[in-house]
Amino acid sequence: MKKNKKLLIAGNWKMNGLKKNSLMISNLMKYIKNKKFKNTDILICPPFTIANIFSTLSKKSNLMIGAQNCSDKASGAFTGDISPEMLKDIDLEMVILGHSERREYHNETSEIVKSKAINALKNKLNVIICVGESLSQKKSGKTLRIIGDQLKKSLPDKISSNNLIIAYEPIWAIGSGKIPTIDSINEMFNMIRQWLLNNGIDNNIKILYGGSVNKENAKEIFSCRDLGGLLIGGVSLKAKEFSEICIMAG
Repeated sequence: MKKNKKLLIAGNWKMNGLKKNSLMISNLMKYIKNKKFKNTDILICPPFTIANIFSTLSKKSNLMIGAQNCSDKASGAFTGDISPEMLKDIDLEMVILGHSERREYHNETSEIVKSKAINALKNKLNVIICVGESLSQKKSGKTLRIIGDQLKKSLPDKISSNNLIIAYEPIWAIGSGKIPTIDSINEMFNMIRQWLLNNGIDNNIKILYGGSVNKENAKEIFSCRDLGGLLIGGVSLKAKEFSEICIMAG
């Protein structure tokens, strides 16, 4: 991914999508070509089962295809795992790591996220690392400490805006229909920027917002001062609404 100031609109399909959904990808490619987005990069991260199909379809377009996870191992006896080399072998460009659902349901610690990120970067995959607080952590005023700890333990060394993106996804907002106020999102972005600066890390790294994004609230979210883009879940499966959000991004 070339270093630029474009927004990134990323769709995380999670455990959804079948071969028949390749029609949506074909239509999205045509849409991108017709609209000629100049200020926006568009990424779709489907399940592994159809990632190769989507990657093949998108080869001659500006649509990027990524993965939702990868192993921290290179190869070997790790049944069910997918290595970064395998993802590169089918020409995927990015991988999402540290999503709250992986952290919660699969007990992935920040240390595991970091190990996976190191492995992905070694294989020339760009990485999106997710951070976010739970509702109880928010209510107890621990948000800044929790995010700082996740950044400290999840981010590898020698990262830059050329190979890594941070996605702030408050866990309580995912799938709930609720989003933080714009002031709250700006506060979190400022905190993350300051943390990067304090730790000598490239301060041009994109920061995405994710959590219950839809076309109704996207316009407001785009007003955030330091927004690098969006990480969108369920709505990314709805071609029309997802495309409308891309148009808002420009």
